[in-house]
Amino acid sequence: METVTIHTDFIKLQDLLKLTHQVSSGGEGKIVIQEGQVCVNGETCTMRGKKLYPGDVVSYQGHETAVARQV
Repeated sequence: METVTIHTDFIKLQDLLKLTHQVSSGGEGKIVIQEGQVCVNGETCTMRGKKLYPGDVVSYQGHETAVARQV
């Protein structure tokens, strides 16, 4: 599992997918999220603007990414 450390209170789901290079563009991110291909904390999420907070885990195509906060 990959861990992404954020410096803000949250990161949007679409931005996390782009940051981790799981999608090549925002348009691609929008499509895979709206098609129900992405899970947040084990549940399918279709909201591309979903706010992710430290402790959240995103799954996409067998790849898991955890969100952590820099202290």
